[in-house]
Amino acid sequence: MAWTKYQTILALTLVITGSINTLSTKWADNIQSESSDGQVRPFEHPFVQACAMFMGEFLCLLTFKALYYHFRRKNNGAEDRHDLVKGNREFSPFILFVPAMCDMIATSIMYVGLNLTYASSFQMLRGSVIIFVGILSVAFLNRNLVSREWIGILFIIVGLAVVGLSDFMSNGGDNSSYSRNNVITGDLLIILAQIITAVQMVYEERYVAGLDIPALQAVGWEGFFGFSVLGTLLIPMYFITVGPPFNNNPRGVLEDVFDALVQMKNNYQLVLAIMGTIVSIAFFNFAGISVTKEISATTRMVLDSVRTLVIWMVSLMLSWQKFHYLQIFGFGGLLFGMCLYNNILILQTYDRIRNLYARRRENDGQSDPIVNRRADEPDC
Repeated sequence: MAWTKYQTILALTLVITGSINTLSTKWADNIQSESSDGQVRPFEHPFVQACAMFMGEFLCLLTFKALYYHFRRKNNGAEDRHDLVKGNREFSPFILFVPAMCDMIATSIMYVGLNLTYASSFQMLRGSVIIFVGILSVAFLNRNLVSREWIGILFIIVGLAVVGLSDFMSNGGDNSSYSRNNVITGDLLIILAQIITAVQMVYEERYVAGLDIPALQAVGWEGFFGFSVLGTLLIPMYFITVGPPFNNNPRGVLEDVFDALVQMKNNYQLVLAIMGTIVSIAFFNFAGISVTKEISATTRMVLDSVRTLVIWMVSLMLSWQKFHYLQIFGFGGLLFGMCLYNNILILQTYDRIRNLYARRRENDGQSDPIVNRRADEPDC
């Protein structure tokens, strides 16, 4: 079935804004600007960037409220029929506090990891969440994984290992800050964050999914809680001293929000990058929700893989990293494993090839008997 024009626009929006979100965050990491001590430094403020992301998610809540009151003013029950706002609105927002905290911790850790490794590796390694979701689903949701899903997880593990090996063998691209230790540390932090993200997904499936909360509203409340708590935590972070490679700011602390503001003031490109993070995550969530409703969740997963490819290609073109052939095999293993786990394309293609081969053999058996007759058989 062909996609409608609206569905095509949603798919493109999902890929483009999702790619912009990761690339704008990495762009900010690579920008240098004068700090509060007068020295020119890279912009390494992962917790400020995580706050920006949650601000973008919070915009989804404002969008939900605007749409809800817009439909409500019509007095024709449209607020209970439109896909973006219909659902249960009589619930305690604090049911979303736990997943919001998981999202806050995971995002903060991932952004620290992104400071240390490549944007393409960041996106590929996020695929490891499937492994932890599968294991936690068996443990806490009493779910039995079929053999196809276990084999998919195995391919994902192999793909992750190959991606990690390519990072280990890489020379760091054109940016000397990508030392081997930093890259491996960043990769491990990203994988650690996926464990926390998996906890969030399992929690949401067990306690939130059955409440029929409008998706925009759920994302928005999680953004509100994440921004509020992480914004408050920036205060103690200002006084916590850390060692390398996590202290590339004038005071050597976990996070220096005032230094981040000074650097943004001194380089307008940082403002553009941060705004790119805020706006792109809002549109990305909207497009993701809409693709799931208009097409399917599996299509959303495939498009997310396309986003990984886009980020990888752009990173290579901008010389943020050097090409390593192992990443092709790593990405292939991840993509094959994710498709197999989600029952997309792999088994269907295998069944089509098998059926085509069976029909061809059947047609060969039903061909002209004169052609198939043995040479020693008589004509009559």
